[in-house]
Amino acid sequence: AKAKAKAKDKKEFEAWCKDVLEKSAYLVEGVKDPLAMGPEFRNYDFTGTLRPAFVTPQVTVPPHIPKPDYADTSVPVSEQAARGKQVVDVHTGDEEEGMRLAGRLGREVLDVAARFLRVGVTGDEIDRVVHAAALERNCYPSPLNYYKFPKSVCVSPNEVICHGIPDMRPVADGDIINLDVTVYVQYKDKYYHGDLNETFLCGQCDEESVKLVKCAFDCLKAGCDMIKPGTMYRDLGGAITHVAAAHNCSVVKGYCGHGIGTLFHTAPNVPHYKKNKAVGIMRPGHTFTIEPMINLGARWEDTSWPDNWTAVTRDGKRSAQFEHTFLVTETGVEILTARQGRPRTEMVWDLDYIKRP
Repeated sequence: AKAKAKAKDKKEFEAWCKDVLEKSAYLVEGVKDPLAMGPEFRNYDFTGTLRPAFVTPQVTVPPHIPKPDYADTSVPVSEQAARGKQVVDVHTGDEEEGMRLAGRLGREVLDVAARFLRVGVTGDEIDRVVHAAALERNCYPSPLNYYKFPKSVCVSPNEVICHGIPDMRPVADGDIINLDVTVYVQYKDKYYHGDLNETFLCGQCDEESVKLVKCAFDCLKAGCDMIKPGTMYRDLGGAITHVAAAHNCSVVKGYCGHGIGTLFHTAPNVPHYKKNKAVGIMRPGHTFTIEPMINLGARWEDTSWPDNWTAVTRDGKRSAQFEHTFLVTETGVEILTARQGRPRTEMVWDLDYIKRP
């Protein structure tokens, strides 16, 4: 029997990963210098110690996999048409079930990536594993070709705030690595995205990094704890900022949570900082992400690498993040991307879960 990515047996999982990497090995054949950065980085003044490495060619998706409208053109036309809309979609019945499916499958794919993650593997290998795990579940990996993002997952180490492009740099001992997964799946006659991310401690991490990652988790938990009908979206930022400041950390202002459903990004806009002007009040049936990006120290500012995607801290210090897709229920919240076997109404810290060898 073919080994499945979600199989619990260690040998079976390792065999599946080996098979995935062997079948996609053509992507790295002939690469002379895996650590070579692209010409766009020539003379670039990096803010921290991380350096980009070689990025392998973009892969394709088989015809039987349902594709969002940007899969071939890179332009999310339906998302652009809805831009500026402030009315939040209310999901009911089958739509809620579609979002539950997208959330569950997104979680499965992230868990596969987390299980594969360890010191020594490359971002490129993580991407190949994520791509295969998504296809195995009849999902399209939503980041792929979204506004020309070249890969199926975001891999963001250390000072990278978000949108790191998986490359051939191996994960180093002491790295913190954020893995951001979104999948697009069909349920009955509609299609839905499920979006989540987690930051992992790889090898022997210093105490400061462990505290930062815990703070990022606590910031998302502070937002999660407020989700119920009647909560104003703009109020989440104050609670998140309070937690960050108490741990000598800061909240990135340049990137926000967002509505999600048949569109990857839509209303509402969900800022994570205090005194924001977000519009809207939570109602049962709303689905959205909260994904606070938390920087070590007092500086929240970000800047972008010349690859037009990778966001890094302005001062080169580390940044961590957690994200869930949430559904507002009549009584509170359902975490659609909750860890398997864990509560779906509250977040519980588990240090062992995010530690990787």
